[in-house]
Amino acid sequence: MKITISPQYEYLRPYLSDITTHFDYGREIHSGRNHIRVISPDGHLQLNVKRYAIPHWPNRLIYSCFRRPKGIRAFTYPEHLIAAGIDTPAPVAYIEERTAGLIGYTYFVSLQSELPGRLYELGNARMDRPEHISLARDLARFAAHIHEAHLTHLDFSPGNILYETLPDGSHRFALVDINRMRFGEVDIKRGCANFARLWGQPKLFELLAKEYAAARGFDPEECFRLMMDARRRFWSRFVRRHKVKYDLILD
Repeated sequence: MKITISPQYEYLRPYLSDITTHFDYGREIHSGRNHIRVISPDGHLQLNVKRYAIPHWPNRLIYSCFRRPKGIRAFTYPEHLIAAGIDTPAPVAYIEERTAGLIGYTYFVSLQSELPGRLYELGNARMDRPEHISLARDLARFAAHIHEAHLTHLDFSPGNILYETLPDGSHRFALVDINRMRFGEVDIKRGCANFARLWGQPKLFELLAKEYAAARGFDPEECFRLMMDARRRFWSRFVRRHKVKYDLILD
């Protein structure tokens, strides 16, 4: 087992050396091909642990020898976001299991975010409530800030954008599941396409396009057209294999 730990959490090495046992008894918050659980070494510090599934062949060989595993990318990418003033849970450790040189389970350990909100609530929102309008505007400006920093989260979807509403009505956001990032300039087409995975009705995307365009100096009508084009492409493919959990309108 190979363990890479952020220097400030080196004291957790003995605890994390038995990650398999602690993970088994953790509180599950997501179950799928990859599993996410919350564990605590002392009853106070809350650690979020994502266990990545063992890759299928030949990807297992590729990740063992040629390509960086998702977990190590999730461990190293936060420094780029934090340097740009973008909130993401602090990385604690990356843990890698191997058998006969081939990669097995890998784990990414971070602090558990305290932000309670997810963006699923905007899926069927009619955008006639002040709190939804405020959330959408702040989300568009948050996305603009990310893109102006030459960063793109390639899975910019409701479950990966956490938020909380502050006392003054504004919103604080954080990104999670950041192992898939693109680094480089974000033009209008790429930036608007990045909204494709969000849940919502056309009215939401009109508002997002207007605020995003204002923040980046783009044309709002062009932004809206590009957002809706990207949504049609993404969701038309998605519905062929998955059930959509909100009222999907693409026109």
